[in-house]
Amino acid sequence: MKFFVAVAGNIGVGKSTLTELLCYRLGWKPFFEAVSDNPYLSDFYADMHRWSFHSQVFFLARRLHHYHRLVEHPTSVIQDRTIYEDAEVFAENLYRQGYLSPRDYRTYRDIYEAVVTFLPPPDLIIYLKASETTLRRRIALRGREFERDISEEYLAQLNRLYDEWIQGFKLCPVLTILADDLDFVRYTAHMDLIVKKMLDRLHGKEEMILP
Repeated sequence: MKFFVAVAGNIGVGKSTLTELLCYRLGWKPFFEAVSDNPYLSDFYADMHRWSFHSQVFFLARRLHHYHRLVEHPTSVIQDRTIYEDAEVFAENLYRQGYLSPRDYRTYRDIYEAVVTFLPPPDLIIYLKASETTLRRRIALRGREFERDISEEYLAQLNRLYDEWIQGFKLCPVLTILADDLDFVRYTAHMDLIVKKMLDRLHGKEEMILP
């Protein structure tokens, strides 16, 4: 049976790492978030007012390419970051903070809402959730220059929007993983637990939050 799982969560929470480890463990195909090839990202962090719309449209276009490829892929797949959080968290935050103008935001939302109605939802979303302190530490460890000055205030606002989005999300089941005290890289038992809970949810068991 073919499954489509997506991993969602804030900057630095460990989405790409979990996607890679799950795919290695299960023999599934990963589809990673386009970060390094986003031609606007460094400019975006330097001047959010000017480059927010461009960066968000790039991510939306890339996510649509991913959807076509993962839907056509013959085996189970895991997607690193969803199209939903691009709009419901990141674009929404940019709009609320004044970095996206009302005109640009409305244009972006019109495009997003038009295309998302045609996209099959995942079978499961894994929502990795962590505190701003944990996120800052992990961002520093991975050492991306353009992420160096991301503030805890910015991460906190994104965390609030993630919680709002997840609470209202009804298109597929969600498994929430509280990631502050889980180290699925260092500890095999933590990874075993995530795999078990993920497979349980895919087969209809009702566990919603881990641990």
